[in-house]
Amino acid sequence: MGFGSYDESEQENQDYDTDFEDEDGINAAEHDHNGEVEFEFEETSSDELLDQFQQMKEDQAEAEAEE
Repeated sequence: MGFGSYDESEQENQDYDTDFEDEDGINAAEHDHNGEVEFEFEETSSDELLDQFQQMKEDQAEAEAEE
């Protein structure tokens, strides 16, 4: 069958396993982690960040040229 075609006979007698109480499933709460996350922000100007980005691009171009 091509894309978008529909055949009702394909939809008949489909046995789906809907047992959501499966013991082999994953217990999402089993992997909960309690802790803290801290972020440190440096006071960097946009110009400084753009200069750093440009330097990274130049370094990458040099590394690719050496290969």
